[in-house]
Amino acid sequence: TVSGRSWPPAARGMDAAGLTLKLLLVGDSAVGKSSLLLRFTDGAFDPGLKPTVGVDFKVKKMVIDGHAVQLAIWDTAGQERFRTLTPSYYRGAQGVVLVYDVTRKDTFAGLESWLNELDTYTTKSNTVKMLVGNKTDKPDREVERKEGLQFARKRSLLFIETSAKTQDGVQHAFEELVIKILQTPGLWDKDAEKRGVQLAESSAQRDKSLCGAYCPLS
Repeated sequence: TVSGRSWPPAARGMDAAGLTLKLLLVGDSAVGKSSLLLRFTDGAFDPGLKPTVGVDFKVKKMVIDGHAVQLAIWDTAGQERFRTLTPSYYRGAQGVVLVYDVTRKDTFAGLESWLNELDTYTTKSNTVKMLVGNKTDKPDREVERKEGLQFARKRSLLFIETSAKTQDGVQHAFEELVIKILQTPGLWDKDAEKRGVQLAESSAQRDKSLCGAYCPLS
């Protein structure tokens, strides 16, 4: 059990051992994507971490309610010159962590273009997206928590604020993301995915206004 919650009903009885989930970290350069990944996977913080060149990759196992889930986490470079590398890495991703720096308003303003990129390149329409406001340990905040929350609600994203330096919220962020993915069987269960497609097709035929198995939040 994570945070007192039981294993999602859809995943009960599933042999979760060997289940690998592909997660992506995206966002502008220097918002702390690599630091979040290092803190989560290795429990460390390196203030002298160099900017990511191209793509970095780490594997982390999580145990949820006694079931081991392996996370393959891709850390993409935020710099514009590496953007051409990223489309292939979006393919097949079940979860995306969209990171901004709470002390830099420009990184928050840049979220729209990252979301557009996600819509263009992610191959799964129900990919779980989480918005993360990082560097809450710094005093010179430019983006208030409520701004991040409003942005997330408007676009149906999970939301949390973190500090890779103090580790505040980091573990919780990845746990919430994984739990949400496991509650969306179409993302990892091939049989459920087929059923979801059939359900969506039959719903669309019955009523064009229905959105099928997965509806956006209002």
